[in-house]
Amino acid sequence: METMLQFFEWNLPDDSQLWNQVKEAAQGLREAGFTKVWLPPAYKGQAGRTDTGYGVYDMYDLGEFNAKGTVKTKYGARQEYLDAVNALRNAKIDVVADIVFNHRMGSDATETIQATNMNWQNRNEPTGQQHQVEVWTKYTFPERNNKYSSFTWDWNDFTGTDYDQSTGDKNLLQFEGKSWNENVSREQGNFDFIMGDDVDFNEKEVVEELCNWGRWYVQTARINAFRLDAVKSIDSTFFPGWLKAMEKELGKPAYAVGEFWTQYVQELDQYLEDCGHSMALFDVPLHYHLMQAGQSNGGYDLRTIWRDTLTDHQPGYACAFVDNHDTQPGQSLESWVPNWFKPQAYAMILLRSQPCPCVFYGDLYGMKDGSNGPVPFLWDMVWIRRNLLSNELTDYWTDDPQMLAWLVRGEHPVFVILTEGDWKQYTVQEPDIAGRTFVDITDPDHKVTVNENGEGTFTCRPGSLGIYVTEEDWARRGEGQIPLMDPLPAQAAEVTGGSQAGEREETDPERFVLSEPSMAGQVFVDITDPGRRVVADESGEAVFERGDAPAGVFVTEEQWNRFGGQ
Repeated sequence: METMLQFFEWNLPDDSQLWNQVKEAAQGLREAGFTKVWLPPAYKGQAGRTDTGYGVYDMYDLGEFNAKGTVKTKYGARQEYLDAVNALRNAKIDVVADIVFNHRMGSDATETIQATNMNWQNRNEPTGQQHQVEVWTKYTFPERNNKYSSFTWDWNDFTGTDYDQSTGDKNLLQFEGKSWNENVSREQGNFDFIMGDDVDFNEKEVVEELCNWGRWYVQTARINAFRLDAVKSIDSTFFPGWLKAMEKELGKPAYAVGEFWTQYVQELDQYLEDCGHSMALFDVPLHYHLMQAGQSNGGYDLRTIWRDTLTDHQPGYACAFVDNHDTQPGQSLESWVPNWFKPQAYAMILLRSQPCPCVFYGDLYGMKDGSNGPVPFLWDMVWIRRNLLSNELTDYWTDDPQMLAWLVRGEHPVFVILTEGDWKQYTVQEPDIAGRTFVDITDPDHKVTVNENGEGTFTCRPGSLGIYVTEEDWARRGEGQIPLMDPLPAQAAEVTGGSQAGEREETDPERFVLSEPSMAGQVFVDITDPGRRVVADESGEAVFERGDAPAGVFVTEEQWNRFGGQ
């Protein structure tokens, strides 16, 4: 099965090392089970070395020219990028290039033209008369000096901008003789404009240039898949033709997934129809459902979590994800799925039959600022998806809104049970797995043997999940055939509504006292709330208490630093 990894987050250091890290990681990512890797925009942005790539300046500059105060981009030099792509391709991983077409920023000169102020809340409504403005819309790329392309941009290639140099006013400006593209989101009347100089997809020369650039990019970098940025603001008639041109260049259809940010699945359905189903879309409604479930303190009906999502409406065109660079804390679309619920959320997108779910760098490796550690068992779930999962799945629906359980059938059966509340269990009657013994990878000492009649009872701890694979498949891991992170290390305590990790019965207290001489003086971090620390006294005694989340999961400070704090 396909799995995509988004190999970046906003807080990566400005050290131009990401491409080298991708190159080093490529083979291991393939062995772990990833089949696609989404890389950040590789071209020069207006902020030079510190630009994440979304402030697009010159799409032909992949870290080659001394423009915007730097040769390298935030992620590295041109050759380092090409080497990273080659390493991924050699590992038989598709390279998903981030394509940002909506705007340009950081122009080389101003132009004096006529424009009209428009209402930010209703972009179709003028707020004054047409007047003279000085706008930064002339892009000549002097450092590149026509290498690769002689195309330059001026105000005729844009519909509007948001800054008048002559007055310093930051108004929404629509240029003389221009109108916003019609086939876009109706948010705020018309959501064509986002930032910078807004590209006009009604201009024939612009469309031709973007197709020419795409052909050059495919030839140069050997990328073979696309993540399309901000498609809600780009004319829906543009991408079918552009992707057809890329298909011709590649010699085969290319995987493409668009970012249309909305909580409403009906808008995604409409965009897919408008663009002729030429791409998949990120399942943003499902992301919000996962966030709401994690924030509900056990009050969300998990049985409805897929309702009114793209995974529900058009599963073949849905790219499920838990979080990404835009949803992480501090970003404009911040909508972070709570850490305690992340393992359950990933189980719901990885251990089912979604066509190509996406894993976030910050969840796989931990955030670079130390604010969040790696999601437990995530590497394992990716490997299970790639190596064990089939498309034959049976859901076990119950009258318990806090629990989900399902069995993935086949030669390598996998049973999943998860909860947002207290301790859960489910008894199956499945002759297909009669006589098999299963190991819970989240607690390897816990095994379930299904009797000769196919009856077996599977359990999970409060606020947690159980992922059961056969004893034979688990043994393969012990033989070193699964190159993954270990599950939460030994000497980790979990307090979930009163249950200690490994304990299989409900209790009332929400605290656990552990006394182990080997723990004396050690500091423990709650990975569901990294600001919470517990220090064991000189005798090795420590009191672990559940915080606001349904689970508190404590690891030593050294382990936290190793896996997430650095």
